[in-house]
Amino acid sequence: MIPKVFREVIDLGDGREISIETGKLAKQAHGSVVVQSGKCMLLCTVVSNYKASDVDFLPLTVDYREKFAAAGRYPGGFFKREARPSDGEVLTMRLVDRVLRPLFPKDYHSETQVMIQLMSHDENVMPDAMAGLAASAAIQLSDFPFECPISEVRVGRVNGEFVINPTLAQLAESDIDMIIGASADSVMMVEGEMDEISEEEMTEAIKFAHEAIKVQCAAQVRLAEAFGKKETREYEPEAEDESLAKKVHDLTYSKVYEIAKAGSAKHERSAAFEAIKEEVKASFSEEEQEEFGGLISKYFYKAEKAAVRDLTLNEGLRLDGRKTTDIRPIWCEVDYLPSTHGSAIFTRGETQALATVTLGTSRDSNQIDMPSFEGEERFYLHYNFPPFSTGEARPIRGTSRREVGHGNLAQRALKGMVPEDCPYTVRVVSEVLESNGSSSMATVCSGTMALMDAGVQLKKPVSGIAMGLITDTESGKYAVLSDILGDEDHLGDMDFKVTGTADGITACQMDIKVKGLSYEILVKALKQARDGRLHILEKLVETIEAPRADVKPHAPKMVTRIIPNEYIGALIGPGGKVIQELQKETKTTIVINEDPVTEEGIVEILGTDQAGIDAVIAKIDSLMFKPEVGSVYEVKVIKMLDFGAVVEYMEAPGNEVLLHVSELAWERTENVSDVVNMGDVFDVKYFGIDPRTKKDKVSRKALLPKPEGFKERPPRDNNRRDDRRGNDRNRDRDRKPRRD
Repeated sequence: MIPKVFREVIDLGDGREISIETGKLAKQAHGSVVVQSGKCMLLCTVVSNYKASDVDFLPLTVDYREKFAAAGRYPGGFFKREARPSDGEVLTMRLVDRVLRPLFPKDYHSETQVMIQLMSHDENVMPDAMAGLAASAAIQLSDFPFECPISEVRVGRVNGEFVINPTLAQLAESDIDMIIGASADSVMMVEGEMDEISEEEMTEAIKFAHEAIKVQCAAQVRLAEAFGKKETREYEPEAEDESLAKKVHDLTYSKVYEIAKAGSAKHERSAAFEAIKEEVKASFSEEEQEEFGGLISKYFYKAEKAAVRDLTLNEGLRLDGRKTTDIRPIWCEVDYLPSTHGSAIFTRGETQALATVTLGTSRDSNQIDMPSFEGEERFYLHYNFPPFSTGEARPIRGTSRREVGHGNLAQRALKGMVPEDCPYTVRVVSEVLESNGSSSMATVCSGTMALMDAGVQLKKPVSGIAMGLITDTESGKYAVLSDILGDEDHLGDMDFKVTGTADGITACQMDIKVKGLSYEILVKALKQARDGRLHILEKLVETIEAPRADVKPHAPKMVTRIIPNEYIGALIGPGGKVIQELQKETKTTIVINEDPVTEEGIVEILGTDQAGIDAVIAKIDSLMFKPEVGSVYEVKVIKMLDFGAVVEYMEAPGNEVLLHVSELAWERTENVSDVVNMGDVFDVKYFGIDPRTKKDKVSRKALLPKPEGFKERPPRDNNRRDDRRGNDRNRDRDRKPRRD
């Protein structure tokens, strides 16, 4: 018997719908839903342990996986089984985690797992845009202590019209690709890429998305009420002691305020704060420290945060002595690494990124193989964040989710400025060497300069800046901070990263921690970010004004040629013999792809030696050489025969034709060597296909003056010959049988 199913439908307003269903699958989970749009189906389950973990944070895991069976495909690899998550899946996990995490109570420490799985794929539906809706809907059906429903949507703009959850085809025509996460009351997360849009246009897109999210949050509430809203579970909250909090605050606040006001460097400031903390601890007895040690540390950080925020709100000063709009000192350098194809250092305050660029062929593209998307990236960026960049020592266990996310943000910021006709596959790698505030934005800046240093003809340079916001709801005061420090990232109410050219925004990432942030403040913050971006952009352009006209001498040069389909086989040769020998002789890399539409061959020639590239081009031209009737060509004798000479077209080496002995000279030629010899170079005239031999006909004598008194041989009478053959046949027919 199929259990009772509860279902809510969300109308997207353009004929498409999203349904949320529960009651049929995964009923032992604390909450489960199936979210469907078209043929796309996501199963989301949530479970949270009833016993708290022995940690002082929320151990939340968001896991998003796409099953290959959902698209009727097999996983790649030897084992034919889904393995580690792809970068695309990791990015979706981060999008959902960033919206869910702030809505759990700060003192809720139970192991919590959100699992979202793509069970059925629809090529017209992008599943990552529904993952946040699925996660929140499942939580609403559980007994978790969770503040309110949220949802996420993708917003695009096609032909000037905003679209919620556009298809891949629509997204290809859109100048905006943003995912917004929000509750019914507040926008909480924004991430995406844009085609140089203004701050006002970005704000309008967020508003449009928020209206759609409100509808989706209301649907979740209706579903939970129909299903039967569970009582929120009870859990043991963290211990609190108001008198202790006041004592720590009184001992801490003014001292921290003065140190913060002094404007010191990161390590000096951290050491001073640590000294105050030890001094506060020392004011308590050993018994009190043993009993309240955790609370003392907690209240210290709370007082420290209050003091730093108040300093900024009251006096407009920051931890390192800057005003709210000041950018830290910047220095840049390009061409730092002698062997890379392009390199650049960007240093801003205590944040430093070294970027390298590598140029390659289409064979070096980044292959994306997901159930929901197959394709390749000809431009991609990798971001590495080693522990020494923050003065720490910890084990490195593969690429972290943070590194994937920050690298993707920088990639989205830059990729729109790489020309579509760039012949190379381009890989940028950012090595973060120091970090105290937005290494991802430093990556954008160093990446821009490294690309220009490599000779990639960027349309426009791109810069990026990390911004912060501190607000006081009681007084109404707020401060927008340009170029935030790492500490300001933690203590602020919003941190957002904006990248762009001088003409508009290319990418953004926002995490908004304050409820009900007004759009007026958001626009002001974005405009202040623009001023900062332009300041940083000036520093980049001072270092390298424009992309280098050509790649470096040691970097590979790329030439692309288009050849008709029928010549591909000749260029490759039997078993690849021709192309392999050609690569070896010319010291080049040759890649041949077939255009899926025209079926023409796209030949990529990559090499550091121009002579080698020219030799490959000459070979291709030679393969495609077609002489024109009536034209004169220079040839070279490469073989002597009794009945003529084999000659090679000088402009198309490898293309040979027989020069018959009768076309050598006007006089009768007894021996070919009487007229030409091996290696001789001369001109011949091309007459096309000889109707008698069905082969190409060339003539040397046609270009020579006819000797005086020369009489041409009369042409052979083919009719007479045919008559003779006919008479012979008749004679044979009349012949009587032989008698033995």
